[in-house]
Amino acid sequence: MKDSNFLKEHNAKSLWHPMAHPGDSLANPPAIITSAQGVKITDVDGHEVVDAVGGLWNVNLGFSCQPVKDAIAAQLDVLPYYSTFRGTTNDQVIQLAEELRKFFAPDGLTRAFFTSGGSDSVETALRLARQYHKIRGEEGRTKFLSLKKGYHGTHMGGASVNGNANFRTQYEPLLPGCHHIPAPYTYRNPFNESGPERLAQLCLQALEDEIAFQGAGTIAAFIMEPVLGAGGVIPPHKSFMPGVREICSKHGILLIADEVITAFGRTGSWSGSRHWGVQPDMMATAKAITNGYFPFGAVMIAGHMTETFEKDTTGKAAIGHGYTYSGHPVGAAAALACLAETQRLNVPENAAARGAQIHRGLLALQEKYELIGDVRGGHGLMCALELVSDRATKAAVDKRTIGKLQKVAYEAGAMVRVSSPNIILSPPLVLSDGEAATILSALDTGFAAVS
Repeated sequence: MKDSNFLKEHNAKSLWHPMAHPGDSLANPPAIITSAQGVKITDVDGHEVVDAVGGLWNVNLGFSCQPVKDAIAAQLDVLPYYSTFRGTTNDQVIQLAEELRKFFAPDGLTRAFFTSGGSDSVETALRLARQYHKIRGEEGRTKFLSLKKGYHGTHMGGASVNGNANFRTQYEPLLPGCHHIPAPYTYRNPFNESGPERLAQLCLQALEDEIAFQGAGTIAAFIMEPVLGAGGVIPPHKSFMPGVREICSKHGILLIADEVITAFGRTGSWSGSRHWGVQPDMMATAKAITNGYFPFGAVMIAGHMTETFEKDTTGKAAIGHGYTYSGHPVGAAAALACLAETQRLNVPENAAARGAQIHRGLLALQEKYELIGDVRGGHGLMCALELVSDRATKAAVDKRTIGKLQKVAYEAGAMVRVSSPNIILSPPLVLSDGEAATILSALDTGFAAVS
């Protein structure tokens, strides 16, 4: 390995970082993380902090999950790769599909289509939605509906259904036929409604109105996150996702649950859909499926859809879609071990407890610091602080202030994520109460430094 001087000298020089301005990465070189243990990461200077980002929402079991590491190493010795395109498969992916079928049975999902990650999973779900309607003779159902503030990855399809301008504007024109409705975001919404239940109903009315305007027979699917993640951790009222399910069913529109973040325990339930008592038609998963140790994902598909595809005799159900690494044997082995360990540890229980602890702590910080305009969370280990320069006008905080806050918090013991005016927390689900307290203490120190 090159020494620390080399790493610092060449930081961001030959590499463009995702979700960053290349010039800013050169001016403000990224933290160089060189090792990790448990829920802590260590940088090139030996500074160790609690990772309140959880890698990127995905390291649910922390950085020391030996069963997953062992499974990866063992599989590399036996079968490091083979294709699952028509005519071949592998032993690991067959076993994984059966385990996922059992795991997602309460969600009504019976088949798995494997991918390389979350954006791939979303793209797959969008494609299968259109194909499903074509098989059934409803070729006109090609449009997609989604929520403003929603995040669905970075492929052209995913970017098109994304509801955040940051991921859209520089890449337009995007896929036609994608339309958005207001998110149930109590802090900022076009209805000026702060009551969660009333806002949920207004957003559902907006969905009905958009369906009437577009024509139900033109819409393939509605895609949503059970709790909006990258858009700033926006949990809807408990009536919202069931209401979406009812409307979609009434109009013959498929419901795609984007659970790239929320599946496998993060909300304090085994899936985000289950958290709200909803069975989607498809579910996009990735991230925690291998604890972040191997790029992998799966789209889970409901029984009525699988029946439509499998009983087709016209040839329209032949799937002309897939990835070189779909069903990768090493990824499948990692996912099998990860799923077993996730269930053994019963991670939703700790996610709910530690999430409640952090949420309470953030509310206490809000009382202490005027910079905090809104606190969101209360559903497992996904929380956010929205920072403002003025609580009355809700004007966003400036980049310099939030950047300094992040830096001071890092120095004080916690890596936190900044996304526009939001500080987002998504630590590993094996976080201890002491480590949760460290995150809150580091944030307190950060806010004190900029207040």
